[in-house]
Amino acid sequence: MIRVLIADDQAMVRQGFGALLAAQPDLLVVGDAADGAAAVTAARQLNPDVILMDVRMPVMDGLEATRRLAGGPGGGPSGGPKILILTTFDLDDYVYEALRAGASGFLLKDAPAADLVQAVRVVAAGEALLAPSVTRRLIAEFTTRPQKNRTRPVALNALTPRETEVLRLIARGRSNQEIAADLVVAEQTVKTHVGRILTKLALRDRAQAVVFAYETGLVAAGE
Repeated sequence: MIRVLIADDQAMVRQGFGALLAAQPDLLVVGDAADGAAAVTAARQLNPDVILMDVRMPVMDGLEATRRLAGGPGGGPSGGPKILILTTFDLDDYVYEALRAGASGFLLKDAPAADLVQAVRVVAAGEALLAPSVTRRLIAEFTTRPQKNRTRPVALNALTPRETEVLRLIARGRSNQEIAADLVVAEQTVKTHVGRILTKLALRDRAQAVVFAYETGLVAAGE
């Protein structure tokens, strides 16, 4: 059973998402919160597996709440809940900061009901929910940054050449199925590589792997 917490300052959104998710046999809505501070408190009391987190909320916004719960810079333990950011088209600028804060994915508030349900399951399973548009936004973020000579992080030395290759493909937004096709290997083999990469680099999920690859210069924007 996947335990879900809903954080949004609009009561209708909380109630609507709650009713939809509660109707699924494998999902359990354990609570909701109307602001980021309440979400942090509720998450620590209720131990959800996934939090649906709105960005714009009073008292504390969704980004700060994500940092405190997901183990981002200045945040809590790395074993915290997976956080799915609820967003709208005009919040595109938040993509990079949310990923750095520890978010595992993004979902448009007006997405079809089936997409919401699937998104919760995907994130709970440890996958990142990164649409191609989100990956392009992340690349654009780095394209506008001045290029600096970066030293290769020592952690990368722990990866095999094949694992490094898989990490580069993850950073370009490729799915396991696509990576398997690119490398002509079984999808299960790719899953094994991904699991080892996350473990060796102490990363939460694929979303964090994408940020790591760009921030360390393993993948350059525009490649």
